Amino acid sequence: MSHSMLEEPQTEPTHNTASMRLQSTMAAARLSFTWLGVRKSLTAPQKSQAADSFGAEGKFLSAGKKLLDTSHPAFKAVTAVRGRAVAYWKGVSLPYPEPGIRLIKQSDIHEFDQRMSGFREELNEAVTNLNRHFDELRSAARNRLGELFNPADYPHSLIGMFDIEHDYPAVEPPRYLQQLSPELYEQECHRMQLRFDEAVQLAEQAFLDELTKLVDHLTDRLSGQSDGNPKVFRDTAITNLTDFFARFRKLNVRSNEQLDDLVDQAQQVVGGIHPQQLRENGTLRQQVATRLARVQSSLDGLLIDRPRRNILRSPQEE
Repeated sequence: MSHSMLEEPQTEPTHNTASMRLQSTMAAARLSFTWLGVRKSLTAPQKSQAADSFGAEGKFLSAGKKLLDTSHPAFKAVTAVRGRAVAYWKGVSLPYPEPGIRLIKQSDIHEFDQRMSGFREELNEAVTNLNRHFDELRSAARNRLGELFNPADYPHSLIGMFDIEHDYPAVEPPRYLQQLSPELYEQECHRMQLRFDEAVQLAEQAFLDELTKLVDHLTDRLSGQSDGNPKVFRDTAITNLTDFFARFRKLNVRSNEQLDDLVDQAQQVVGGIHPQQLRENGTLRQQVATRLARVQSSLDGLLIDRPRRNILRSPQEE
């Protein structure tokens, strides 16, 4: 068996350097939402009434009602803003082992602020439009819900019921703790180091998983057959890879040389090639498929050989 470049003795210094690089160049960014709930559980009497129709007992029945039609175009427009905000946040950041927090480059904070402000304005406009349809949506709900309709379930207005917020929570221990309890401060510093170590691993895994998925998909589209003919593929099979390369170059923490090499190989295979060329040129299509298959094989090996480091946590964190 060949010696893996990912074995602990060789990668640990690189891994530690990457962890320190994260701490010095990245900032924690948190995205949160205020969002109107559109589902409500039935009351006990309502559940008992519903259960009777099935010959069941109400306490063993879980049931709810949908207050608004979320498929309405105005409601979908509101939801779409949230989706774009989340996609942007994830696209410019790396994972962090605390729920709701990701790491963005400190140099990107100003642009991130501006983009979030833009999403907030978009959301406010979409909610204002949704509010114009509120009476219509509420009337439709009254017709659909029948006796289950309760006016008290609805606010007087939808303005203020939706919001996007972002902040930059501190992930390092507070300085005052160093004066109050040096021992506790050291423990917190150690815990922070462990979390950034884990963040490096999470970033590696996220990049590896995404690249594997994109390469697998494009390889299948290029080499596979459907009814004896080459499979049809969308432009996104190529453009998604191109977007990945740009994001990888921007956010890569350079902790895994083997992954870096495979990204380079994949980029060399598809670099400068347009989707239409692959559709029209069968020889080029086969060449790209063959070269991508080699990258695919190496990615599969990397997934199998990648060591699972155990992050040791302090007793307090456990």
